[in-house]
Amino acid sequence: MRRKKIYLDFAATTPVDPRVLKTMMPYFSQKFGNSASLHSLGQEAKIKLEECREKIAKMISAEIPEIIFTSSATESNNLALKGIAFANREKGRHILISEIEHESVLKTAEWLKGEGFEVEKIRVDSCGLVDLDDLKKKIRRETILVSVIFVNNEIGTKQEIEKIGKICKERGIIFHTDAVQAFGKVLIDVKKMQVDLLSASSHKVYGPKGAAFLYCKKGIKITPLLHGGGQEFALRSSTVNLPAIVGFTTAAEICHKEMKRETERVEKLRNFFVQKILSQIKGSHLNGHPEKRIPHIVNFWFEGIEGESLVLRLDMEGICVSTGSACSSFSLEPSHILLALGLKPWQAHGSLRFSLGRETQKEDLIFTVECLKEIIEDLRKISPFKLKK
Repeated sequence: MRRKKIYLDFAATTPVDPRVLKTMMPYFSQKFGNSASLHSLGQEAKIKLEECREKIAKMISAEIPEIIFTSSATESNNLALKGIAFANREKGRHILISEIEHESVLKTAEWLKGEGFEVEKIRVDSCGLVDLDDLKKKIRRETILVSVIFVNNEIGTKQEIEKIGKICKERGIIFHTDAVQAFGKVLIDVKKMQVDLLSASSHKVYGPKGAAFLYCKKGIKITPLLHGGGQEFALRSSTVNLPAIVGFTTAAEICHKEMKRETERVEKLRNFFVQKILSQIKGSHLNGHPEKRIPHIVNFWFEGIEGESLVLRLDMEGICVSTGSACSSFSLEPSHILLALGLKPWQAHGSLRFSLGRETQKEDLIFTVECLKEIIEDLRKISPFKLKK
């Protein structure tokens, strides 16, 4: 009999927590009002929307009007980069991003090049940490924005956000961070970290897809991408997705309440998993920083192996993993993130990301390691690459 599915791709998306779903249900059919309507049903929705905004703001030490609800982290990142670029182009057109940004930042920055902006990339070291000296050197008088991912979605490396925030503050430059893999898993204080804009998403924290937010510090001017009814302080016109926002808020509250306990649990599992793989599978290498990392993401490259083959073979055993970001899983190109660490294309192609979550148990990881050992042994027999002695 086929065993249960083992899901180790929580960095791609998470299942909706039943507690979250319960809070959402009334807003589909009973409390369904449009928050922009003046009647009682509309005002009931408006009150709930602002209650959610207040709760999210409190979680990151922000002011209530600084939270803009959006439909996804991709939208939040687009609004942050394009919004800042177009609102500040008279001051300068130079933008800095790290080499290991998520596609939604990377491709937005590339698009801005075609609109007359100059985009430069900040180097990272072999562990994925931003080179702060390189950041300082590349800042110019024309620099209007720095965008650095908080926790990398492929390798789990956690950036020194407070140090980056300080550098930007001292030079009067707007600082944005994509905190999708950090929100709900690490404590965030935008004031202490001196962050001006921050993106986060619901479906990474056991909430529904279709909800996210952009924190935009008071006084920071951004040009909206969507024009219409003037919702979300005229920065994001569209009827708000209240059921999803309610679910997102509940999911975030649960994450913050259970953060310490869940972090400790997942960290133990992660350490056990890493030790097993590195000690039992010859030619395995950990990608990312060994210590400055989020507990739930681990990434390895395996000598003489092609990552997609591993994903498919593991899936046949009921184990769900990925080769990197779910947003770029159809690309045949090696991960730009792994190449930035100094990996060769063939090494990057031999990489696999495992991301742990609430449902992950020790026996799941033991079974995964056993399957991985057998599959890698089989694949190496037919691989054109030779394992190092």
